[in-house]
Amino acid sequence: MSTEVIALAVILFLLLFSSTPIAMALGLTSFIYLFYFTTIPLTQVVERLFNALNSFPLMAIPFFVLAANIMTRGGISRRLTEFGNALVGQYRGGMAMTAVLACMFFAAVSGSSPATVVAVGTLLIPAMIRAGYPKEFSTGLIATSGSLGILIPPSIPLIVYGIATETSIGDLFVAGILPGIMAGLMLLGMAILVSRRKNYGSSGTDGELPKGYRRRALRDALLSLMLPVIVLGGIYGGFFTPTEAAAASVAYALLVSMVFYRELKVKDLGSVLLASAKTSAMIMFIIANGILFTFVLAAERIPLQVTEGIAAMNLEPWQFLLIVNILLLIVGCFMETSSALLILAPILLPVALQMGVDPVHLGIIMVMNLEIGMITPPLGLNLFVASGLSGMSVLQVAKAALPSAAVLITALMLVTYIPYIALVLVP
Repeated sequence: MSTEVIALAVILFLLLFSSTPIAMALGLTSFIYLFYFTTIPLTQVVERLFNALNSFPLMAIPFFVLAANIMTRGGISRRLTEFGNALVGQYRGGMAMTAVLACMFFAAVSGSSPATVVAVGTLLIPAMIRAGYPKEFSTGLIATSGSLGILIPPSIPLIVYGIATETSIGDLFVAGILPGIMAGLMLLGMAILVSRRKNYGSSGTDGELPKGYRRRALRDALLSLMLPVIVLGGIYGGFFTPTEAAAASVAYALLVSMVFYRELKVKDLGSVLLASAKTSAMIMFIIANGILFTFVLAAERIPLQVTEGIAAMNLEPWQFLLIVNILLLIVGCFMETSSALLILAPILLPVALQMGVDPVHLGIIMVMNLEIGMITPPLGLNLFVASGLSGMSVLQVAKAALPSAAVLITALMLVTYIPYIALVLVP
């Protein structure tokens, strides 16, 4: 290992452990490397940062962020929650089942894990507590179920992986459908089992539904449920690219929220746009610095060295995938999802291809691992969001999420070693 590589690793870890924001850590490490170890003029840094974002597929991210914020403010999340309650709310454990279903529905229209936790948790954490569910169980379940937002398409991390590895974003979206539904159904089963075994809820059932409630809830949610159909149907019907589908989702969310539901007013658009701009700027800054760091890795031939090193170990594909899962579960505890994908995907992909692992399958495995990272301390973003909603400490939420995190790890193992689950729908 060269002196430059060792220096690169030391600088990056020192910055990360000094609580430097991940984007700044990546950017500063790249800047120091280019200044001290290369003759590349530093003006190239600005050019590379700009070119990193000068990408048509990347435009999908701010559009999906904006669509998610419009849907949260426009009453769509409430209607999806009511629809979930109409399906299962009358059964024992029905409110817990509603929480999981609502997260799955909102994940299918938002593409964001924290947005899913906020949209569903704001409504259901207080409702579950009133219905007799412990605060710990309610918060942990929603924090975990909300993580499905980065797996069930549309998904911002899948877009980032597609850009980092030049893999079809449309194929990644389709590949995320069955793993996302499977993980959601497994969480649903856990919610039913725990609720019934511990007698959670207010009575023998969570409550009889008013007459006509199901029909009204379906009617109100139907327009919201059409959004994933429009996005995925548009992509695979040849009408949209993923970026154009993201723009169409914004137009559709505006139409539904302002014209049909009439819960989003013109005066609200300023705050929605500002919140979306802040979130998009944060994501884009991370991506730009991540791609700059990827250039540094390529300059030091680190992906090639890793590939040669693993090839020399004569690992079987299942052993390689096990190492990848362990690595990513650890990385997910300390690194934000987009940054982890931008750093690790270009390193792992050449090895995976040599092992015969499909790049789309690898993308789903990586995102599922980092999905679990959303609920593991110290950096699990969903933990902080759920903590703010419930008033519990981050560690309390992490402890409460352990049973449902174990369910997601089980789902991860199934997808890892049964590629058919992820690839069967991919054309």
